[in-house]
Amino acid sequence: MMKFNFFFSLALAFPINLFADGHEVIDTEIIAYKAITPTESLVLKRYGPSGQADNTALPCAVFFFGGGWNGGDISHFEPQAQHLASRGMVAICAQYRTRTSHNVPPNVCLVDAKSAIRYVKENAENLGIDPHRLAVGGGSAGGHLAAATTFCDGFNDTRDNQEISTRANALLLFNPVIDNSVNGYGYERIEEFWEAFSPMHNISAPPPTLFLLGDNDNLIPVGTGVAFKAAIEKAGGRCDLHLYEDGAHGFFNPGRKSPNGKAYYADCVEKMDNFLVSLGFLSR
Repeated sequence: MMKFNFFFSLALAFPINLFADGHEVIDTEIIAYKAITPTESLVLKRYGPSGQADNTALPCAVFFFGGGWNGGDISHFEPQAQHLASRGMVAICAQYRTRTSHNVPPNVCLVDAKSAIRYVKENAENLGIDPHRLAVGGGSAGGHLAAATTFCDGFNDTRDNQEISTRANALLLFNPVIDNSVNGYGYERIEEFWEAFSPMHNISAPPPTLFLLGDNDNLIPVGTGVAFKAAIEKAGGRCDLHLYEDGAHGFFNPGRKSPNGKAYYADCVEKMDNFLVSLGFLSR
């Protein structure tokens, strides 16, 4: 397992003895990445192939949990992270402050997300990752953070090294909050800064993007996904939009099923896997 040094707190390392998707045993590590009080830090949970050599630099995916910038927790994307670690990538689930946990508004969620990406890039060698093969993903509001760390300027912690870009090399978006205009999601909470906060309205030099969306989502209309794909392609990028029949908001999570009992999780993981294979992040 990779070795870490910390400025303000000690990481807790431990292996998990399981075989994710029938592949390699996975190592996990909890890493403090940002002090928010003298006694409290935000953390990353790193998942990687067991026995990774210290001199290897693997592709990496960073995930942000969903929850409307209100709640949620770091375990949300653990199944996807375990899958990617079992396939030979490093995957990281990032904690950030929310209204429930720390009584903060949505812009602070984005500040923390950018801090997490900068920490990962700045500490790439210790984390055993290639910072030039970084996918960033998330679901719902976490999908917003994933896209916004790439597209939206501003919302930076002044303590961060802002010479480090927060742009990703690929985006993995699971029914993401992508439009924060008056016709989108969350406008009433971010009205004063919505235009700078909305990924849909700040697309430039887009990385390859995977967009998974249910066609029965009451928060993210299919039209939003179609418009985002068109905007990415207009800017010269690639957007693989996959629509899931009868999929409601959160359809991609384990255990969620359509009204006729169809499960979605396995297919969503397969789409993610195939997308990363197409970019050379994974091999068959």
